[in-house]
Amino acid sequence: MIHSELLFYLSMTMIVSGIVAFFVLLFVPSPYGRNANSAFGPPVPAKIAWLIQEIPAFLIPVYFIIELLFFKTSDSSNVRDAVLLLAPFILHYFQRSLIYPMLIRGGKPMPAVPFLLAFIFCIYNGYLQSSYIINYGYFHWDFISAAGYALFAAGMAGNIHSDQILRSLRKPGETGYKIPHGGLFSLVSGANFLAEIVEWTGFALLNHSLPAVAFALFTAANTAPRAWHHHLWYLKKFGDEYPKNRKAILPYLI
Repeated sequence: MIHSELLFYLSMTMIVSGIVAFFVLLFVPSPYGRNANSAFGPPVPAKIAWLIQEIPAFLIPVYFIIELLFFKTSDSSNVRDAVLLLAPFILHYFQRSLIYPMLIRGGKPMPAVPFLLAFIFCIYNGYLQSSYIINYGYFHWDFISAAGYALFAAGMAGNIHSDQILRSLRKPGETGYKIPHGGLFSLVSGANFLAEIVEWTGFALLNHSLPAVAFALFTAANTAPRAWHHHLWYLKKFGDEYPKNRKAILPYLI
């Protein structure tokens, strides 16, 4: 099997598994966070889990870039294209693996099964995106690439802001849940999930590649059901207190 065929099959596998996950997760909530379930393995402390499971998606593209810079014969345009196309991916996972875990305040431990699945996925996806971009990526500045950067930046900012809103709900020593307000939470219950979908949609526009599109679709397929379950949970817990115009994942629609 040639390299391009391998990346094609890896991408298609991601799309198919995302479709399957979407329908499964509609009925079975992801077993971590507020839905953590001890049936899915022994608990892993939240900070350690997020650091370890996300770090491969940061280290793998960094390795590919270093290899391209110092150990391969490449012209400057190849290096430029690789850096411009991979930079958003590296930036996201730098924040997600090295900054986000340090900001967690008493997060619930993550069961071992979803932790291991996330770790494997980050290796899989880190290799898929990096290998495609390094070998076949081509950067051309136009409206679509500009829109891709803009969407990615907006999504990442929304993701970080939504996480900050959730962290600030509890003061030191407090427990229990509160209704989040502000930012994208004014529109949807799954504000951080919507932001992540926007983020990787921008990445797909920027790269206009099958692996990037597969990742964007996989992200939406996994986060949309989780946002839906969050929305139902909020409605059940807070009843009439919960904002009636707030949707689950798509503003004004769903």
